[in-house]
Amino acid sequence: MQVSKAIEIWLEYHKSNSRENTHKAYQVVLSNFSREFGERDVREITSDEVLAFLNRVTEGTKQQTKRTRYSHLSAFFNFIKNNIDQDLQNPCDTPILKKLFRNTGLARWNTIEKDTIDEVIFKTVKVRNRLMLELMARGGMRIGEVLKLTPNDIHERKLIIRDPKSGKEQEFAFIPQKVAERLKEYIKENCIDPDRRVFRICYETARSIVRKAGSMAGVELRPHDLRRHAATHASRSGVPIEIVSKVILRHANLSTTQRYLGKVSDTEAMRWIDNLYG
Repeated sequence: MQVSKAIEIWLEYHKSNSRENTHKAYQVVLSNFSREFGERDVREITSDEVLAFLNRVTEGTKQQTKRTRYSHLSAFFNFIKNNIDQDLQNPCDTPILKKLFRNTGLARWNTIEKDTIDEVIFKTVKVRNRLMLELMARGGMRIGEVLKLTPNDIHERKLIIRDPKSGKEQEFAFIPQKVAERLKEYIKENCIDPDRRVFRICYETARSIVRKAGSMAGVELRPHDLRRHAATHASRSGVPIEIVSKVILRHANLSTTQRYLGKVSDTEAMRWIDNLYG
């Protein structure tokens, strides 16, 4: 397959499944890549050519920008490998490229305590809004995944995530029994057709719901804070990091998961020591 055709498929996928800003960000690097390699077969692109290209398009930029451009290009090749050509070797997947375009001083996020997240959820009266919060905070789902959910995707406590961020055809999320029961009841009461979205609101409305729910508990809250909470709470409850990474967050590698787990405060550290040694 020609590079230009593969890029066309990749960008069309993001146009339908990602936010406008995300789609535009991919366009920046892939449009340049297509101009240079568009007529080539995607299998012919070498790691040396990728390195030379990235050096040209990121010259004079910050390390974070370099890393972002590399990540966008690598995600493109992974998508083609996972969905079109399983024998494709990702030319971005080499030790030298990973080293040159790695993040320096990776940011960690402050973790919102479980009691606060519980308060946010319990103070949310509207059933639809509370369910959305719980799917993120209890199931580790991204806000976009919640908004795309249909009754056909719900199999008791196992939810199908279609067209996930990873580029795979589908992934799975798992939710507590009580949340699954409330979700089933909500669908029944609202007579939602099997192939219709359960939550028929836009992304910005969903963000506003999360923000307002946080303000009721006195915290600044974003959708991804709830997903990070799902991972942190599981980790601190003794769930192996491999399960947190592969099942709850569905990350490709553990290093990404470790960023999600946030900082451990002195109070949290002492509480764990007390639990261990009485």
